[in-house]
Amino acid sequence: MKPGTTSAACVALLRRDLALTWRRRGDALNPLLFAVIVVALFPFALGPEAQVLERIAAGTIFVAVLLAALLSLDSLFRSDLDDGSLEQLVLSPHPLSLLLACKIAIHWLTTALPLIAIAPLLAMLLHLPDSVLPVLLAALALATPLLSLIGAICVALTVALRRSGMLLTLLVLPLIVPVLIFGAGACNAAQAGLPYAAPLLWLGAWLVLALVLAPLATAAALKISLT
Repeated sequence: MKPGTTSAACVALLRRDLALTWRRRGDALNPLLFAVIVVALFPFALGPEAQVLERIAAGTIFVAVLLAALLSLDSLFRSDLDDGSLEQLVLSPHPLSLLLACKIAIHWLTTALPLIAIAPLLAMLLHLPDSVLPVLLAALALATPLLSLIGAICVALTVALRRSGMLLTLLVLPLIVPVLIFGAGACNAAQAGLPYAAPLLWLGAWLVLALVLAPLATAAALKISLT
């Protein structure tokens, strides 16, 4: 790979972010622990009856996973802002939207993908039927990248603020409510024996649209925040 090219810059950025995540791997476990604790508390609050837990399983897992992923959004660009590398990305001759897409991809791989991996464990805790588990995993695979892409835009708008946690939450939560509704709705439809393809197709369409537009919007928002 020729040095100085856009592909070389993307590969170098991916390697750097993966190395930084590995050095702070203890922090990467926080969303996992949060999701497990939230789901594990529901049987204590509602009782151990399988029928009760089965009815709320899909929605509870979706809320826990999305909130756990939301916890790590604030750190998406924070360390880069602190060490000055974020300004270097903006001044880079390479397309800023493509570089930011690489950072969003790393965020999803290191935060959301482990949450999807433990989803079967969370489903087992809430007695989710085995027939619904593939639908849950498919819905999470479509919903979590949407959260990372939508959240990146909001993070870029608030990155210059030192205490942006509450503002970021207020910006992101209303935007991911439709994702939650369609994702949990697909699981509930599968659990009731109804067609569930339509909600998944809607999530897939939104994901394709977000993959194209979100990096561009994130780049524009980041330039506004840093000027």
